[in-house]
This record gives sequence, structure tokens and C-alpha cells, in this order.
Amino acid sequence: MGTIVMPLPRRDFDPTETGVPWRTLRERGHRIVFATPDGQPGEADPMMVTGKGLGILKRVLKADGNGRRAYDEMTQSDEFQKPIVYDEIRETDFDALLLPGGHAKGMRPYLESARLQAAVAGFFAQRKVVGAICHGVLLAARSRIATGRSVLHGRKTTALTKLMEMSAWAVTAFYLGDYYRTYPQTVEDEVRAALARPEDFVAGPVALTRDSPGRLEAGFTLRDGNYLSARWPGDAHRFAGELARMVESPS
Repeated sequence: MGTIVMPLPRRDFDPTETGVPWRTLRERGHRIVFATPDGQPGEADPMMVTGKGLGILKRVLKADGNGRRAYDEMTQSDEFQKPIVYDEIRETDFDALLLPGGHAKGMRPYLESARLQAAVAGFFAQRKVVGAICHGVLLAARSRIATGRSVLHGRKTTALTKLMEMSAWAVTAFYLGDYYRTYPQTVEDEVRAALARPEDFVAGPVALTRDSPGRLEAGFTLRDGNYLSARWPGDAHRFAGELARMVESPS
């Protein structure tokens, strides 16, 4: 079975985009190694875990039961409690790289980390399996090869769409301000700019519901060779299952 490294920021990552892949991969016999900036366990965005502060929309916006249960189990695991540091990530030590997302401001050090961007470029250069979901795709888009181009240049990808990001911001801006806007530029716009062609960004169908173990068809993923991308927590179960299969049978 494979060994997958999942880097995390110290705070504000999405509980579903980490917990669901962790549980799925573990159940299939894979080993997950977490990495944080200082080797201390990270903490998910509390608003996504509890819904506190999300107002009347908390049932829709916070992590669902599947995501919360997976996150709770993950945080109790030995591997989560004993992460390595970013500087210890070596692509030769792992079969795959998993880049989760999250939108709160604590994600910025992770998304802007030169060390992580270099590691991402190394995984692509070694043709290792790479999976990125939501803002994790933004980290991949910012990772550059020697020519200065993004590792996603010439590939097809999806990510958090502009429609999703701006809709969440629009319905919460009155009482949450720019909580749903990690940066002034949307994820989709920045990712598109890193691609060879704007049409290489694939938004997928309108996301009306979240997927689940019994409703994988509700999720959307996009595979390009050994690279897999997804858009939001509602794609996490499908994303996790496909990533596991890629680790088991890389192209």
C-alpha cells in the first residue's frame, strides 16, 4: 500500500477535505503522514466544525455529519498528533501528495509557503500522484518549475469555482465580512491565469448537494494523468476514492 503526505497549515484548514480523504485512504490500507510548519498538530477552521458564527445558514455551510465525524477520528489518530515539519517532506519518501483546502485567513501561510511550493513542484517532476481539492489547487497553481511556469500549465484542472466562492461570500458578507474571500482575487481567476489556456479550467456541474459514501455521483473530480483535482467539501468522498485508486494503480 502507499504512503501519502498531507501538509496542513497550523489552523483554518477544512475539516471535511482532510478528514474524509484520511479515513478513506486509511480504510483502504494506505498510510498518511501529516506535515505542519512546526511539527505541531494543526486545527481546522472552528467555524466549519461547529457552525458557530455562521448564523441561520450554519446547517448548509458548516461540515456535514460525515465530515465532522471523519475529522474527529482523524484528530485522535497517532499520525495526526505527530506530524513532520514541512522541511522534512521529500518526494522520494512518499507515493503521493494530498493538498487539502480551506478558505479562512489561517490558510494563507500554507498557500504562500515557498517550501511547500517547492515540494509540490518536486512531486510533479517525479510524476508522483498529486491530489488537490478546493484551495489546495491554488497551492499547486502557485508552484513553479524552472521555467517559471506553474506545474499546472498544460494540464486541466478544477478548483473552488468563482460561482461557489462569490455565492458564499454574498450570503454572509453582511455579518462575516470577507471571511469567505481568502484573497481579493478568486481562486478560479488565479488558477485560470496559471494554465496554458483558460478553457483548461473545468468548473463541472452546478453543485447542489454534497456527496457521501453512498452518493459519490453527487461529487465532481477531474483527472489529468497522475493529477486529480476537486472543487469543495461536497466532492470529498469521490475525490478520496479516486485518489486511493490512483495511488494503488498510478498511470
